[in-house]
Amino acid sequence: MEQTFDYIIVGAGSAGCVLANRLTEDPQVSVLVLEYGGSDKSVIIQMPSAFSIPMNTKRYNWHFETEPEPYLNNRRLHCPRGKVLGGSSSINGLVYIRGHAYDFDEWQSLGAKNWGYANCLPYFKRAESFKFGGDDYRGGDGPLATNNGNNMANPLYGAWVEAGAEAGYIKTDDCNGYMQEGFGAMHMTVKNGVRWSTANAYLRPAMQRPNLTVVTHAMTRRILLEGKRAVGIEYDQGGKTHTVRCRREVLVSSGPIGSPHLLQRSGIGPAAVLRKAGIEVKHDLPGVGENLQDHSEIYIQYACKEPITLNGKMSLWGKAMIGLRWLLFKDGLGASNHFEAGGFIRSDKGLRWPDIQFHFLPAAMRYDGDKPFKGHGFMVLTGPNKPKSRGYVRVRSADPYQHPEIRFNYLESEEDREGFRRCVRLTREILAQPAMDRYRGEELAPGPQVQTDAEIDAFVRANMESTMHPCGSCRMGEDDMAVVDSELRVRGIAGLRVIDSSVFPTEPNGNLNAPTIMLAERAADLVRGLAPLEAADVPVGEVGGWENAQRSGKPKRQYSV
Repeated sequence: MEQTFDYIIVGAGSAGCVLANRLTEDPQVSVLVLEYGGSDKSVIIQMPSAFSIPMNTKRYNWHFETEPEPYLNNRRLHCPRGKVLGGSSSINGLVYIRGHAYDFDEWQSLGAKNWGYANCLPYFKRAESFKFGGDDYRGGDGPLATNNGNNMANPLYGAWVEAGAEAGYIKTDDCNGYMQEGFGAMHMTVKNGVRWSTANAYLRPAMQRPNLTVVTHAMTRRILLEGKRAVGIEYDQGGKTHTVRCRREVLVSSGPIGSPHLLQRSGIGPAAVLRKAGIEVKHDLPGVGENLQDHSEIYIQYACKEPITLNGKMSLWGKAMIGLRWLLFKDGLGASNHFEAGGFIRSDKGLRWPDIQFHFLPAAMRYDGDKPFKGHGFMVLTGPNKPKSRGYVRVRSADPYQHPEIRFNYLESEEDREGFRRCVRLTREILAQPAMDRYRGEELAPGPQVQTDAEIDAFVRANMESTMHPCGSCRMGEDDMAVVDSELRVRGIAGLRVIDSSVFPTEPNGNLNAPTIMLAERAADLVRGLAPLEAADVPVGEVGGWENAQRSGKPKRQYSV
């Protein structure tokens, strides 16, 4: 028998879980959530320090891969996306960074009406329960718990922050508050030592409500259209194809790869792309799958002269002890993602807000946990945070199990290539400061032999990896290449919205989980027809003299090989 719901949400990820919770606050509406993945009740998901395992496990990860990237020596890059309840919030690095206030003002300037910082901040606050309490910038009683891990107990964190100050940059008390720019603690989505994904924060409490139905292991084949209106979904589960209809709206929250792919499979997208894939064109919408962008990064690694890094915990015995303590007490190293300190800087004078981000890690290894340095080491993950290169997501066929063609065109823009050169040189200068003398050993990567622009470029082409922050492929705006309007409605199709990071016009200056949750919080009010939360009126921190200086002071020590 064909079922009917008021709303159908496709994808139980960072946005979909928020929508499921907020929409079912109204007991008069019925909501169906379709998720291709399964349960998130696994130790490797719930233990924060184990995040590299689900991120690289096909059970929990779509395991998308790019086409050969022409500016990266034709390497194919891994593009992980969550395939589990909680989506990417269940497999990501748990970093809670909102982005700079001016990133959202930038969205508004690009046509996303009423998505400026003043409109977004109240929804960041509504979502959050910050360990140190709410204020004008932080939320104190929302579903999403955030904290600072183990309070930077490893001395390397403090040395990194001091080195930033010695290099002439400021410190910041809260990069998610008044002043993003500077060096200080980073925050994470952890509660009582457990990963606080949107599945834990939003979906699980809502699953107690009788008006919410969650169906897992459900592959959405296509959106059902009647003329120019979305009326339901066709999906596979248990070896059968099912049809479900909606009275009000279909809400696509399948992420920056999955959402454009679903629209295209449904006949909504660039006509030439659809015809090439053998799909009937139901609605020619040229922006679907275009404007794809991502943060990318390199690892700048040094040996450590003192045996205080996580490399000393990488043996089977060391990992077992961390895991056992976490299982028993939910604390210790297992309760942190280890990105407890970081920084944001401007790469040049005349930039009003930061464009480079640092994640500091008291270990030398790959992001996926592979190939740790055999001795002790530490590293900085860094890259330009406002990339100019753009790519695409394009359907290959109507088969939902065939991955789309994905190409980011990383480093196509000379601005991005120059951004990485600055990242290498500025990071080296920071790590050369006196605060790091006690710990800093030999440079492991890129290595002291890498100095010229050409040498840095070659290193970046061979070693750059995705920071796993794709967005923009269903861009929000009011122009012809926008996919959704400023209320996230697919242009030209009634009863259909896209609500996830694919609608971001540009990359925020930070990790994407926090702004995706904010977006879904605000979108829930739009869908429900509720009055928006009152716009915030708070000051935004800027470093004085940014017009004429790249940093606020002179470094104590210039970098030299």
